[in-house]
Amino acid sequence: MKKQNKFRHIYEHMRNAIVDGTYAYGTQLPSEHQLVDQYNVSRETVRKSLNMLVSDGMIQKIRGKGSVVIYQGVTEFPFADLVSFKEVQQERGKAHQTHLHVFEKIVARDVPTVQQALDLSADTRLWHIIRDRKIEGITKIIDEDYLLYDLFPDLTEDILLDSLYTYIEQTKGYEISFSSKSITFEPFGAAEYKVFGDVTPDYTATVRGIVHLKDTTKFQYNISKHLATEFRFVDFSRRQK
Repeated sequence: MKKQNKFRHIYEHMRNAIVDGTYAYGTQLPSEHQLVDQYNVSRETVRKSLNMLVSDGMIQKIRGKGSVVIYQGVTEFPFADLVSFKEVQQERGKAHQTHLHVFEKIVARDVPTVQQALDLSADTRLWHIIRDRKIEGITKIIDEDYLLYDLFPDLTEDILLDSLYTYIEQTKGYEISFSSKSITFEPFGAAEYKVFGDVTPDYTATVRGIVHLKDTTKFQYNISKHLATEFRFVDFSRRQK
């Protein structure tokens, strides 16, 4: 291990151990003295590595306790593949729950932004849906959806609490193809404080997407609000088969 790379090697090794759960949330890391012996480096090198973990939001140095893990995992939603929340969490082996807050029928003129985005007439009927997503008991995402009512007149609460995309593809027989998305970082409003609680920073990574069927029909407008500190993305979304 080259001298100039020692601190980075230690940083990456410990960061991987935190991400994979070897050092779980709330766990105290070995002391600086123990790390010096473990890696056979100077205390200055160890401190440099720990400071990088602090900067990454992985650990917090607490007087009298040393370095404590504060990383709780990231909600990584892959934009490269257009997948449902349920599919993402099943793939990652995470315990997840969905809570339904709003399920109502409206018309497009009630939401001009959605009417314009989906190229709808004023009288087009829509489903308006708001759900929150919990991962291992902690709310991570608020999803607000607008769907073409005439395509899914038999939509139910049970379907929304399970998997909307499974219903659309397997029950209704439609093929979901691709979506276009935009991302902004926005401060909490009253609704976000109510669902997410008093967290810092009080911002969401807000993803707005228009989802298309294979025949290019725009059938869904989605507003997905993620905790800003727990969000990563890749790129253009296409539904994989």
